[in-house]
Amino acid sequence: MQKRLNTEKAREAIEKAGLTQTAIAEKLDVSREAVSQWLSDKSFPRPNKLLQLGKLLNLGFAELVIKEDPFTPKIAFRKMKGTKTKDHHVEKAQEMGRFLRQLVPYLPFDTLQMPPVLKSPSCDYEYLRKVTAKVREDINLGATDNVDFKHLIRRFGELQAVIIPVLWGSKQRHENAVHIFLPDSQSTWVYLNLDTNIHDFKFWMAHELGHCLSPNLEGDEAEDFADAFAASLLYPHELAESAYEKISIQRTSPAKISHIIALADQLVISPYTVIAQVNKYANAVGKPEISLGNTFHGAVTNFNKKYKNLSETLFGDSGPDENKMPTARDYIAKTEAIFETPFFELLRKYLSQYNKSPGFVQTVLDMPLLDARSIHAELT
Repeated sequence: MQKRLNTEKAREAIEKAGLTQTAIAEKLDVSREAVSQWLSDKSFPRPNKLLQLGKLLNLGFAELVIKEDPFTPKIAFRKMKGTKTKDHHVEKAQEMGRFLRQLVPYLPFDTLQMPPVLKSPSCDYEYLRKVTAKVREDINLGATDNVDFKHLIRRFGELQAVIIPVLWGSKQRHENAVHIFLPDSQSTWVYLNLDTNIHDFKFWMAHELGHCLSPNLEGDEAEDFADAFAASLLYPHELAESAYEKISIQRTSPAKISHIIALADQLVISPYTVIAQVNKYANAVGKPEISLGNTFHGAVTNFNKKYKNLSETLFGDSGPDENKMPTARDYIAKTEAIFETPFFELLRKYLSQYNKSPGFVQTVLDMPLLDARSIHAELT
């Protein structure tokens, strides 16, 4: 059983006590660097120092220390803008992962051969260029072809990742996607929130594909790689090179912005992805970045308004904007067909064999009990 400091709880106690890292170091007779290492989760206090730290912060062992099973589900979030991942978010997702373990025996994948992963994932421009070119080749796409949902869905299946489409609303939650990797079964489960803009959803899918290819990365390192991978896959070097030349010849900032918007519209991706990739290309080849000014953000806002949420497109008037939910039958049938996901069949088999209650559905899909009852009734 591995242990780590509950840094969130420790920091709260430090703030409440009005202490500084220097003060803690002096009271515990250690260096300030040691305290910093503890609070950044880079080292763990020796037993006597841990006891002293607990007394100083008035925290019991159970509050100060988190025990970790080596098979604890690994979690990665695609967060809502401006939100912060806290311990309770991770703990909730890990609980979902423990419930997903019950479905592993029903997976339709070949358990004798593991899907390929990247040996040394990196955000280096040339590395990403090569990796995403290979992924494009694997899904039968040329260097400048548009990546659509079918290409991404097919690749998830080839990587033995289970897509779980969910309706989590557009604003109420901390996360828009959750990636859960179960080390004991080496299985990957990807929750994707359908209540989001179509082009953002495409980016999230590509982002989650990046996680599937780099299961050993964690925390900010994992998120940075997944973001960089997604951008490079959706708007690769060849497109960025061409766009840079065409944008550069536009004489005014509004003309440059209009051109970027048009490029994004062609591929159903965000204008932010386009300009970010164009400027990454510029940095890679030693050219000046393209600057657009603050009016670009307003143009992107207007661009976003043209696109419906994916849930509206899939379910029409039964979508969340009318405060209605699709029927359980409609939700299951359409998401099974579109995302080619085995998830509901796994759930169906497990519920039938073990006669589980709607509470299992509620936890594994992280949904209200009333909706879970409807799903449960449809599956049983």
